[in-house]
Formats: sequence, structure tokens, C-alpha cells
Amino acid sequence: MCKLEAPLLAPLEFGSPLLGSSSLPESLPPGIGEPDRLTLIRGGTVLSMDARVGNFAVGDVLLKGSRILEVAPKIEVSDAAVIDASGHIVMPGFIDTHHHHFETALRGLLADAILLNDGRPSSAMNYYEVMLLKLSRVYRPEDVYINILYGSIAQLDAGVTTAMDVSQIHHSPEHSDAAVAALRDAGRRAVLGYFEGWGEKSQYPQDAARIRSQHFSSNDQLLTMVMGGEIYLPGYEAAWRIGRELAIPIAAHIVGTFGMAPTFDSLSEQNQFGPDNIFIHMTGMSDMAWQRAADSGAHVSLSVPIEMHMRHGTPPLQKALDLGMTVSLSSDVECTMTADMFTQMRSTITLQRMFANQLALDGKDFPSLMSTAEVLQMATLNGARGLRLEAKTGSLTPGKEADIILLDTNCLNTAPLNHAPGAVVTLMERCNVSTVICGGKVRKWQGELLGFDLENLRRRLEQSRDYIFATAGVEKDLFR
Repeated sequence: MCKLEAPLLAPLEFGSPLLGSSSLPESLPPGIGEPDRLTLIRGGTVLSMDARVGNFAVGDVLLKGSRILEVAPKIEVSDAAVIDASGHIVMPGFIDTHHHHFETALRGLLADAILLNDGRPSSAMNYYEVMLLKLSRVYRPEDVYINILYGSIAQLDAGVTTAMDVSQIHHSPEHSDAAVAALRDAGRRAVLGYFEGWGEKSQYPQDAARIRSQHFSSNDQLLTMVMGGEIYLPGYEAAWRIGRELAIPIAAHIVGTFGMAPTFDSLSEQNQFGPDNIFIHMTGMSDMAWQRAADSGAHVSLSVPIEMHMRHGTPPLQKALDLGMTVSLSSDVECTMTADMFTQMRSTITLQRMFANQLALDGKDFPSLMSTAEVLQMATLNGARGLRLEAKTGSLTPGKEADIILLDTNCLNTAPLNHAPGAVVTLMERCNVSTVICGGKVRKWQGELLGFDLENLRRRLEQSRDYIFATAGVEKDLFR
């Protein structure tokens, strides 16, 4: 073990110095994403995630600028940039409705951790005490920026074109502005989850009005905003009130192990739930509160692997499905587990089928077995609905913005293609993500991320990690 000294970093200038060369590969057709430029994605297996549009074993997707113009088996058009999608699945990008990007530099640190200290020596390195009460409180704005930027780029690489960044790191207005800058510079669709901060400079929740006015005044951009309103923290009522005054969704972790059930019951009895609520985890809540949440149109975001791994409680997937609620998937914390949606989808479908199959083997009534197409919808369209972005993204629907991924089916792990949703959910990994388009702009092309100096970014992330460890008094021990 070695105790790290806090490194001396040059002041971090947000934006272009870290983003690398603007040169594009010669194989990339010019002008994609520019206004009025036509782009034809030709000859792929199309999974539209829109029943009205349908799916095509071989089909085309036509873009005009940043928007989807047409989806059909064959589109004839001249003067278009052409992307050859043969041997690829063409589908909407994945949507992660809850990810703590600020923890990127601490990846894997708490791989064996549970949520709360249960008194056993093995739980000394638990999430709440180590991450939230110790490490997170020493972040500077530059740490916020590099962590969120690097985590966002890594998700782009895995085909996640939209994510809600649950940034519990708003220690000052400068921290908040750094978070927005990082999401903007990553170049994908993102939702700033404006959650709490710590220290005398924190302006949460009242700074929400400034942040929204300064950074989110336009609806014609990739970035939007959600209000964080954690019901286990004092003063959450003000956060909920401000969120509704600003007409933005309100998100909260709802976890029984934090003793939230009585407060959640009380809110339900006061009719405080609405379609603007995003409830994350939803473990340990009463049947009454569940029913009222369902009746209100609230959304449920599940992080199935994390909930099982970190003792949040058994993921209430079947409960939400039985109540007819819209469920999306989310990766939660990379300090414990990876943030790709392939992991989320496989964990979710396996969990649901495990419980249903055991009921069947026991000779009891059992729910319908989840299909790969259904869990794929949770990772795309349902996420858009939860974040109130369904008019913009989540499906390959004409008029929506072009958030599209091309998944290579000719790779060793997927060839030959026999079932498109099954290949995505049960076989694929991030190595299958060939091309990623966000708002019509190509962000990854034929396996290569565009526009980022990844080596420089990685070094800055490591320096941020070293500073955080040293300042928080955490030792670096690779074999703890």
C-alpha cells in the first residue's frame, strides 16, 4: 500500500484543449449532420423500437441534418452521404436514466462494497461512508469536469447516446457549471441531474433557477435538466417545490435500507407523486405507496446489477411490471460495476426469468417471461419516456432526432446473425458498437471515437484520482 501525495495540477481549462484534433477519417462521408444534408444509412438490419415504423431484415434510414426523415426497406435518394450498414444492426442509441459520472476516476474502488456499513469488518469500505461522506466532498470543479467528461465519452463508446448524470457534487456554482461544461463537451444527449452538494459554498437547491436559465433556456439543444430531490435529506421539500416551479422532472433515490419508507408513504398520502417523478431503485416500499406511484404515472429507473450486488434490496422489477409502470435501466456507479447497457439488459432479463421460471418449476402461477425485445425497449424508448425526451429520441421515428447506433453483427461473438433483439441483448458487448450518431453528428466511426485526445484525458483523470485519494486520506491498494 502507498499513500498518495496530492499532485500539483496545472489549472484545467474546460473545453477544446482536452478534446483533441478536429480532423476526421477519410472514410467518413463529409457533411453528415449539417443542416439540410441528407445521409442515407443503407442496408442494415433495422430495429426501429417503434411499432408503427416496424423492423426490417434489410432496410434504410434517411436523415436530414440532425433528424430522421424516413425509415423503410428501400429508400432511393440522390446526393446523400451514404453509410454502408450491411452486416450491422441499426437502432436507436441506448439511454441510461441514472449514472453517477463524477465517480469515473474511482472505477472499481468499491467492487466488493455494499451500500451501508453493517458492522462487519468486510463492510468498512462501504459506499455511503467512503464515497458520499469522504471522497465526494473533496472534489474541485476541475475534478467534476474531467470525471463527467471521461465517463460520458466511455458511454458513447458503448453506444449510450443519452444519460442522466446524477451529480451529487454541487459544492458550489462553479462545480455545477463544470458539470454542465463536461456534459456539453462530450457531444451527446445528456440530462443534468442537479442533486445535492456539500459545504458552505453549496447553493443547492436554490441555484437551480440560475442553472436552468443560464444553461437550459433553449429546448433546441442536446442538454436538459432534472431536479434531484432526495427524500432522506433535510429540506427535500424545497427541492421538489423548486423543480415543479421550473417545470422540470424530479428524481430521487428511493431505497428502503435508508429508512425512506415512512417518508415515501407520507408523500404518497399527500398526493405528491406525479408523472414528473423519476423514482430510482424503489426497493422496500409499501404496496400502498407503489400503487399511488403507479396511479400518478411516475417512472421507475432500475439498476438491477447494483441493487443485487450492493444490498439495496431485491430489484422490484416484477412489481413495477405488474402495476403497468414504465421501467427504464440505469448503470448507477462505476466505483462498483461497469456502465454499459449490455450488462444492464442481461442482468434484467435474467433476473425476471429466474423468478418466473422458479415459480413455473414449483407448479405455481408465473408471469410472462420477459423477451429480449421487451428489455431492449427498457434500454431505449422507456428511458426516453422517463427523462421526458420521447419526442426527441428513443426510437427510429421520422421527425425525431438522429441518435443512432450501428452494431456489428459480423464479429466473432455474434456471427452469424439469427435473431436481432437476441443478438443485442444476449450476445453483444461494447466491442460490437461500430458507429454512434448523436443529434445527427457522428461521434464514433467504424470503431473509433472522434474528436477526443483520449491519452491526455486519461492522464488528467488519473491525476484527479490521485488528488481525490490524497486529499480524502484514502490509500491506493490494488489488492485490498
